[in-house]
Amino acid sequence: MSIELSYDFTAAPAPSAPTVVLIGSLGSDRSMWDPQIGALAAVADVIAVDLRGHGDSPVPPGPYSVGDLAADVLAVLDARSIDSAHVVGLSIGGAIAQWLAVHRPLRVRSLTLLCTSARFGEPQAWRDRAEAARADGTESLADAVTSRWFTSALAVRDPDLLARHRRMIADTPDEGYASCCEALAGWDNRADLGRITARTLIVAGEQDPATPPAEARILADGIARSTMHVLSPAAHLANVEQAGEVSRLILDHISPRIDDDAYESGRRAAHEAGMRVRRSVLGDAHVDRSIERTTEFTAPFQDFITRTAWGDVWARAGLDHRTRRLLTLAILTAVGNRHELDMHIRAALRAGLSADELSEVFLHTAVYAGVPNSNAAFVMADAALAESKEAEST
Repeated sequence: MSIELSYDFTAAPAPSAPTVVLIGSLGSDRSMWDPQIGALAAVADVIAVDLRGHGDSPVPPGPYSVGDLAADVLAVLDARSIDSAHVVGLSIGGAIAQWLAVHRPLRVRSLTLLCTSARFGEPQAWRDRAEAARADGTESLADAVTSRWFTSALAVRDPDLLARHRRMIADTPDEGYASCCEALAGWDNRADLGRITARTLIVAGEQDPATPPAEARILADGIARSTMHVLSPAAHLANVEQAGEVSRLILDHISPRIDDDAYESGRRAAHEAGMRVRRSVLGDAHVDRSIERTTEFTAPFQDFITRTAWGDVWARAGLDHRTRRLLTLAILTAVGNRHELDMHIRAALRAGLSADELSEVFLHTAVYAGVPNSNAAFVMADAALAESKEAEST
């Protein structure tokens, strides 16, 4: 279940501007994005969130999963009626951004992955760190974490910056930090990188010991529409150490591009058209039940079917929907797909096809595809007709 995150919203001058959502590192709060917000807000509405268990957000008991953290971000977008956003994530924020791009592709206009990974090392190391956070507090981890966030040269040159970010880590609630460590222990997105279709910018810090450039290369090799940059000097919080360059890269990445906008808008248009056709053919009640049963595992398939079967084939002008219904009934009978056949029989009856028409389809199919399958179709249609008559009489 999602929780209500604390976040800052900075509006762009233009009322129709796109939205950029910024998702930060383990042990940070949303102020880590201060170097980027001003530049990005010139062209986009900007949302910078505190992860659950971080900053001013609530601290529910753990453990958490990356999917839980992503659901929190989606809840923010839903609360502001934002259909899709440019998603920028650093470290664990990059894991959350990947999850969104894999499981909720229509919500991601573009993807920016900063100093992150498809898998953050061995799970036991994160479970050990979670145990340390609960036993000794985040204060005990602050020095080690800060040393990974910035290069030694920057730490010497700007001790105030170092102290400010050290305090950020130490102020992170122990349970929130520990539970996010457990989320990273369970994170491995390597097998799903190929499912990311959003345009993706990948940025690594040359001196980052936590997620070195080799980890960024795995992301770049696995994500088809990606570009990669390595910045130096930069450690884990490259957005702070190379603030201007990171801001420039993000701005260039989210700037409108005719071909890319056409691709993304085409996907959304196909989904919307497909959903309209799907509802007209199968009925609102059936589609609503399917949507309610959708899980993060089945969501990509539901999107695929809605765009291709319903938004493309069923939406073509070459055959009307009545003819397509009859063809679908015949084909499903022939191949013996009883679950889908039962669904389409009931949808056909709701759409006004008669019992005689169904009978002719199944008789015709029996000649060319076999009696047993047509026999099963008659049984299902007979049951559906009986239920329909019973419903009319009550």
